[in-house]
Amino acid sequence: MALQPPATLKRKSSLPVWASIGWRVLAVVALLALAVGVHWIERDGLKDTADGHVSFLDILYFTSISVTTTGYGDIVPVSNSARMFDAFIVTPIRVFVVLLFIGTAYNFVLKRTWDKWRMAAIQRNLTGHIVIAGYGSTGSEAVDELIARGEKPANFVVIDTNEDNLARAKACGCAVLQADATRDAILEDVRIRQAAAMIVAAGRDDTSILITLTARHLAPELPISTIVRNEDNELPARAAGATTVVNPVSFAGLLLASSCTGNHLTDYLMDLASIHGRVALAERKVMPAEVGKPLAGIATGLGVRIYRGGQPYSFAEPQAQALAAGDIIIEIVTAS
Repeated sequence: MALQPPATLKRKSSLPVWASIGWRVLAVVALLALAVGVHWIERDGLKDTADGHVSFLDILYFTSISVTTTGYGDIVPVSNSARMFDAFIVTPIRVFVVLLFIGTAYNFVLKRTWDKWRMAAIQRNLTGHIVIAGYGSTGSEAVDELIARGEKPANFVVIDTNEDNLARAKACGCAVLQADATRDAILEDVRIRQAAAMIVAAGRDDTSILITLTARHLAPELPISTIVRNEDNELPARAAGATTVVNPVSFAGLLLASSCTGNHLTDYLMDLASIHGRVALAERKVMPAEVGKPLAGIATGLGVRIYRGGQPYSFAEPQAQALAAGDIIIEIVTAS
């Protein structure tokens, strides 16, 4: 059995950028000071080929070029102790300083420049995408289901503050952004106005409602599906601008209740909800050729409900006996 890598606790650094750069500079200065001090103590083991005298300025010069380069040969160690110090102390210091400079340049220059370029390149193509605010168990399940229904992974933009969640989303092929989705600037970065839909599953009802409110403020026409776990928060979520509010706890209760009244009702409801079932629920606009026909007369599936002017009507109600232009049809179709 393959060994699993140990889990690692992670926490975002609380140091500002200037402090992070500052400690690197201090580390280099401390290492140089150490090398200068030892070279000064061991100055009798050094030889200056220019004038034969090794001054403190010569020590500074020799240490600097020894740490940053391989030296020029004008000052050389001649004693065994000086050579041993240069071999086993100065050489590792040189390697460490080079790696420190390269790491600093990568973190604060190259990586940031690359990330900005990549973000700009992704933003240029962001249109008709789906924004996922929160990639926990619920958000990831929603993405998996949409991918199973034919949605391309590259069409998702995931916003989350958890690195592990973002790593899983990135592995699926989604674009990711580690940020707070309650902020206007973050939602504007993911082109919320050009999005086709948004799923809000932040894990906390108050956070989900605030994200919904922020998104609705920026994109008045955007379809937003918000997950809340407390029934009391369904109305605030709708007031915040959620087009659809889903309560997984209530839905689970409905499934459990259905299982008590029939052995197969829950299976069929799950079948309808999942793309992996034999049948599926579909929503579409009425076609011109269907106007005037009863809902029971559509040929694409089994019509169960229509929405007219935002109001729902079942297949048995009089409004469903003659379809009108602008109706939205809910039908049961064969799953592909």
